[in-house]
Amino acid sequence: MADAVTASSKEQLMSAIASEVAKIEQAMHVDLAVATKGTDPLLNEVLEYGMFNGGKRLRPLLVVLAARLSGFDKSKNEELYKLAIAFEYLHGATLFHDDVIDQADLRRGKPSVYKDFGEIAAILGGDFLHARSMFLIGSLGGTPALEVFCHATGSMVDGEFLQLRNAQNYNLSEQDYFLAVQGKTALLIGATCEIGAIVGGATSSQQQALAEYGIGLGTAFQIVDDLLDYQGDADRTGKTVGNDFQEGKMTLPLILALKSANSVDKERLLYLLANRDACKTGFSEAYDLIDKYDGFVRSRSRAESIMAKGVAGLDMFLSEEKENSASVSILHALAEYVLVRQK
Repeated sequence: MADAVTASSKEQLMSAIASEVAKIEQAMHVDLAVATKGTDPLLNEVLEYGMFNGGKRLRPLLVVLAARLSGFDKSKNEELYKLAIAFEYLHGATLFHDDVIDQADLRRGKPSVYKDFGEIAAILGGDFLHARSMFLIGSLGGTPALEVFCHATGSMVDGEFLQLRNAQNYNLSEQDYFLAVQGKTALLIGATCEIGAIVGGATSSQQQALAEYGIGLGTAFQIVDDLLDYQGDADRTGKTVGNDFQEGKMTLPLILALKSANSVDKERLLYLLANRDACKTGFSEAYDLIDKYDGFVRSRSRAESIMAKGVAGLDMFLSEEKENSASVSILHALAEYVLVRQK
């Protein structure tokens, strides 16, 4: 039954946003044609391969929806889509670079840019996308938007450093976990909504409400990602179940279980986590111990609570205008999808 609900929710959401995603894709094609005019053909090839290899375009979609809810001038829609795609460029740049760092062979079921074109091309392609994203935000959104964008980008880098520092910290607190999640993922999602609000002419309270929705969406997404690493179906997620534990990552289900476990179970979990051989063979045992202390249930509850708070802030945008109602409905559907997704 849950699978049917998930499939239905996803189908309805994808249907509702299909036309917007098509416009976002078109804006990317048009802008990249202009931006790469006169550049080396290899750059064009790298960008075409890496940027049009799937992806839901949710980041630019959030910019568009937030701007519309904030009263954006419809006669300037072309500018809005051009501004919105800056976030897809930044996302693409991080994926290009992440695959080099991780030496990842695949991305969305195809050879990664790094694997197909080499490290140098992947790094340079990512650099180009990052530069273009900042140009679009600065020229179309102005200084206030650029400040939000750069703060989120800087926090993303800092979040990666924080995760690197905490890699072997098996006493990681919930606070440290959420700081890393906010930096790596949530603040950037919040920035998509906040910048949409800024260019739409939102009040400060509206900007804050939309930013908090985005931060909640990004945080809930990461918690569900943590859960899927333990409870997901590898055929759906495309990832081997248990990767995080076997790599010694302190994600929320494990943190919560360790916090509640008695001394014997805590010692056993830490042994399984820290011992390279034990963590590979002891995943099932670790899963049972986390389940024993409700690590999975409490993690999902955290995600639902965080998302509910973000969604509640959207009430101020409800009105008799059909377009506003449609945008709010899509944001609600996105929140629901993040919580029930299976991959």
